Amino acid sequence: MKNKRFRFSVVAGRDNVLEPGKELFTQIRGRWNEAYFKETRPITIELACGRGEYSVALAQRFPDRNYVGVDIKGDRIWKGSSMAVELDLKNVGFLRTNILNIASFFAPGEVDEIWLTFPDPRPKKRDVKRRLTNSRFLDLYKEILAPGGIFRLKTDNTGLFEYTLEELSMRDDIQHLEHTFDVYESPLRSECFDIRTRYEEMFASKGEKIKYLRFRFDRQPLS
Repeated sequence: MKNKRFRFSVVAGRDNVLEPGKELFTQIRGRWNEAYFKETRPITIELACGRGEYSVALAQRFPDRNYVGVDIKGDRIWKGSSMAVELDLKNVGFLRTNILNIASFFAPGEVDEIWLTFPDPRPKKRDVKRRLTNSRFLDLYKEILAPGGIFRLKTDNTGLFEYTLEELSMRDDIQHLEHTFDVYESPLRSECFDIRTRYEEMFASKGEKIKYLRFRFDRQPLS
């Protein structure tokens, strides 16, 4: 508990974390490049970013893009925030909010790419609507993605991956879907840049294959 309090206090004083109580938190929608990054670049967001390792690694590799890690847990975001400070990365920031509220923080078409990395699989049937690839969440992602924007999912959980593929198959606005049940033995491997978070290493050490998919939304209205 003491560690959590310390991390929350650190995050509260960090410019690279937007959370309730900070001025930009309620004013950032549609203004990320202008008001936060001060540089106009394509924006990638990582949903359920946890410790933010993926966001930070991507920001290191691609300084010509801006990155936002999104998670509700401030004590987790503390890690990615600290890494970004240590590396002096100006093209990555963090947003503390529930993903259901994501459209309140990004305007339609403001995001060029979404990563969803190792989300909670929510295996119980009563939690289906809380799965981050449920159709109600997909509708939110479609709203904030720019035309041609890409959605990417990386997970160790076979059940969630199969559920996601089924959800996508029931929609008529999914284009250019590619997927693999073992990304490290797939031609799609290069799209993940061999970035491995602590959790991915843990899952892989237990023999879990890492699944990956990506697609674009058709911008035509749903029929």
